[in-house]
Amino acid sequence: MTAVHTDRPRTDATNAARSHADRTGARTDEAADVITGARDRIDALDDRIIGLIQERMAVSAVIQEARLSSGGRRVNLAREMEVLTHYRDALGKPGTSLAMTMLELCRGRI
Repeated sequence: MTAVHTDRPRTDATNAARSHADRTGARTDEAADVITGARDRIDALDDRIIGLIQERMAVSAVIQEARLSSGGRRVNLAREMEVLTHYRDALGKPGTSLAMTMLELCRGRI
């Protein structure tokens, strides 16, 4: 394969615009700016969600320890069904999958 040669070298602005489009998929600078700002917000939300899940894991560990030390089982299936229903009602069918993953994270080793 041979490279196509043009008489016009790419300018820094052309390269920057292409790079901006490659990162965001946008075709205009305005759209790229919106996407970049929205992605920054999503990243911040993801950090908060991860922190909340970690907090939930810690609280779940306290509950499990109390249950086990009283002679109970680590997992309360009736409670897990309540959580699954809550997520499904709020988020639809994908909410159930999300809740299952969260519950798996919070159970620890069984």
